[in-house]
Amino acid sequence: MEKKHTGIAFEGATLEEAYAKAASAYNCSITDLESEVIQAPSAGVFGLFKKNAVIKVYKCNKKNQEDKKRKSDVNIKDVSDELENLHKEVETKKDEKLDIASKKSSEIFDDFYDKTSTESIDDNALFEIETQINILFKELPYNLEAVKVSQYDDDTIYIEFQGEDSALLIGKEGYRYKALSYILFNWIHEKYGKMIRLEIAEFLSSQEENMKRYLEPIIEEIKEQGYYKTKTFDGILVHIALSQLREAFPDKYIAVKNNTRGEKYILVNEYKR
Repeated sequence: MEKKHTGIAFEGATLEEAYAKAASAYNCSITDLESEVIQAPSAGVFGLFKKNAVIKVYKCNKKNQEDKKRKSDVNIKDVSDELENLHKEVETKKDEKLDIASKKSSEIFDDFYDKTSTESIDDNALFEIETQINILFKELPYNLEAVKVSQYDDDTIYIEFQGEDSALLIGKEGYRYKALSYILFNWIHEKYGKMIRLEIAEFLSSQEENMKRYLEPIIEEIKEQGYYKTKTFDGILVHIALSQLREAFPDKYIAVKNNTRGEKYILVNEYKR
């Protein structure tokens, strides 16, 4: 077998992007590249272990101009589709391990506010949830204490992460916390009909305290005017604000609404007579 010359590596978030960079650098069609895939892209788990696509290109087998022009319309996606199976099996196993139904995040959190079971969850179910979460997180290279799961109230399951590396699960501006909340809620709500209260290294408590300070002057204004439309909130902040406002005004109409951009805000008003 002929030994290939040292190639040039190209990296991208997707195989399409890596091939596009290579084609641009060699100034030829993707179909003319003599290459191999070094690493298939992977989305990782909860934003962790994400991998970019890496290809190595050895040379470009340029053909005549007419053939080049004819093939320039080849869709890059068609090339990458043939390589997608390199990592599809890993992604499938990950999904099965999480045992999570696929829903859009907007659909998840619409359910979060309105559709919960009023029946108490039994100890066997709590033990099952705790066991499965601990099995999952044993696979991650973090120093974490055993995850604790308990019943917070009739509608809510409390999940607590603590340990030396627990803060790493929060991520910059809480993006990992948000992703983990979506995944755990989707699974638990689908199977048990419950909401979740996810605490990671006191992150939720601090967010609740910050929201309480933000809402203090708003609550006073609502007492005077009877009506208020909040700013838009993201992720768990919507639920925190909703809970605190409903606690402050149990007799008012308080609901989550979407603006024209799909962002969520909370409307406080009197019930129509």
